[in-house]
Amino acid sequence: MSLKKKPILRKMIIPWYDSDALCWFLIVFMLAVLGFGITGFMVSLEFTEYSDFYCVPGLIIILSSLAIISLTVRLINRYMQ
Repeated sequence: MSLKKKPILRKMIIPWYDSDALCWFLIVFMLAVLGFGITGFMVSLEFTEYSDFYCVPGLIIILSSLAIISLTVRLINRYMQ
């Protein structure tokens, strides 16, 4: 008895939490968070009483940028397949 071959043209199953619509929603949401972080960073540099807290908006900027890059790479890889 021979083994069944895997179908070549099988469509990839994507769970709901990794769908295209949710990825686009998260990119737009992270762009808003990125804008919030940039605004907070500018305020912390402008006012001397907030100058000690520049690392919090800086961390928000870094994390939201990494999320945007990760989601964009995921969408590009999905469209290339």
